[in-house]
Amino acid sequence: MSRDSKTKVLTVALVLCVICSILVSAAAVLLHSRQEANKLEEKRKNILLAAGIYDATLPVEAQFSQIKTRIVDLQSGDFTDEFDVASFDSRKAARDAATSYRIPAQRDLASIKIRSRYKDVYLLMEGDALQQLILPVHGKGLWSTMYGFIALGADLNTVSGFAFYEHGETPGLGGEIDNPAWKQQWPGKKIYDAAGKLRIEVLKGSVDPASADAIYQVDGLAGATLTARGVSHLLAYWLGEDGYGPFLDQLKQGEVTP
Repeated sequence: MSRDSKTKVLTVALVLCVICSILVSAAAVLLHSRQEANKLEEKRKNILLAAGIYDATLPVEAQFSQIKTRIVDLQSGDFTDEFDVASFDSRKAARDAATSYRIPAQRDLASIKIRSRYKDVYLLMEGDALQQLILPVHGKGLWSTMYGFIALGADLNTVSGFAFYEHGETPGLGGEIDNPAWKQQWPGKKIYDAAGKLRIEVLKGSVDPASADAIYQVDGLAGATLTARGVSHLLAYWLGEDGYGPFLDQLKQGEVTP
């Protein structure tokens, strides 16, 4: 066969494709467990960051040992032992008809359409006393679904920290939700007023420090009104009666215990 024949060129190309496919597939299989471990470590790191207790000099696994993971049935507001906390994935659960909930359009403040009926929550304990509760939240921004964690203090009303770990918002605009200066505004803010009404929000402009409502407000993002509005809406959903509201009420009243 001629060295430059079309048949030989195609044969060599085919052989190379097969070899490369085998190598890529083998690498994917062999590295799968490591990739999953890295994903878990990154998730735990973001939970620790939201709680404000991450120490870059210490192993994430050691730091996370002080966090208790539980699964909550959002409809009843109770903890459930139906799932293995180590393997539970609320995103996968949202895609399963048996564990998903389709949100009525008029109540879908976060514009997510469907969610899991169950959510993993994270409790920072000191003995039997709850110090912080870290809740996963997500909702639509301008271009993407924004995923984050909000940490509440022992009173379940004061924000300890709030951070997004995954989004596709515009760098320099909506992407400023990653700006440390913006994130530093959240600790100390209140979620509910004395009457129990959900008040936390991101403004279109800047917070007036002299306002009585300042304790519930965070500065907006310049040039990113829709992203800021999305943050307000996702918090209104997840901290309201269709999200963690029933769970938080029961936890406050001692009807469920960590």
